[in-house]
Amino acid sequence: MKDYIIATVSTADLREEWLKEHRIPFLPYNFILDGEGYQDDCREETKQMIFKAMRNGSMPSTSQISEYAYEHFFTKVMEKGKDVIFLDMSRSISSSINNAKEAINRTATRYPGQRLTFIDSYCISAGLGLLVMKMAEMKENGSSYEEVIEFAENNKRKVIHRFLADDLQWLRKGGRLSNASAIVGTLLSIKPLMYVRNDGSIYAYDKVRGRKKSIHTLVESMKDDFDPAYSGDKILVYHADAEEEAEDLANLIRETYPTVKDIEISTEGPVIGSHVGPGFLAVVYFGTNRIL
Repeated sequence: MKDYIIATVSTADLREEWLKEHRIPFLPYNFILDGEGYQDDCREETKQMIFKAMRNGSMPSTSQISEYAYEHFFTKVMEKGKDVIFLDMSRSISSSINNAKEAINRTATRYPGQRLTFIDSYCISAGLGLLVMKMAEMKENGSSYEEVIEFAENNKRKVIHRFLADDLQWLRKGGRLSNASAIVGTLLSIKPLMYVRNDGSIYAYDKVRGRKKSIHTLVESMKDDFDPAYSGDKILVYHADAEEEAEDLANLIRETYPTVKDIEISTEGPVIGSHVGPGFLAVVYFGTNRIL
């Protein structure tokens, strides 16, 4: 069977060590913090740096990936002489995808004997990461290029994302929430619970007053789409500088869904983290088709 490469972007928010171990090349998104430009290198030190700065009042910004950066990345990967599967964030979140598609079209013409397949994941952050992890597992277990692509296309909308933001001001600053809603929500300690729709966009499906209650409501809401058939698969719990609460969230999931076998806790990346702010929590898992 011909070998192939699975590639992605830094906003899959997978650990640098895991990406190296499984030979997954990634293209970094960029962010600006206190006037300095940085690349999202998937390193824990970079994540901790941005969250510390945000808690001290800094407001980072992010930018899309240029066509040139995509084309340079695809060229480097294709030069290895293998077929490539590339996954990016949902087009509903990142306009960079338009640049990716243009770059793929140009790059592919220079390598007529190889395949370069683009997958719009309809996923974000840990959701994209979970999909990449599953595809890498299939590849390492002997699945073909075509089988991995078929799995991704058939199951990408079965990746369930449930999010909890702690401070609505970050969503307001990032343009995800009106100024008035953010002020009122902050004063009332309202925590929005968010979900990724079938089209890859984010919407708030509930608003709960109080941090502890919102975490319990988040776990309770998993019953709407949690599929026991996937109990043996990994569940990802991500946090933005909220490790203790992430541990509490993971323990609550285990208590509520005792058939769950594997929960992995990790830190949110700096690009998505800059839009949702410190204290953000997320749980991502394979379930039934998205309900919205």
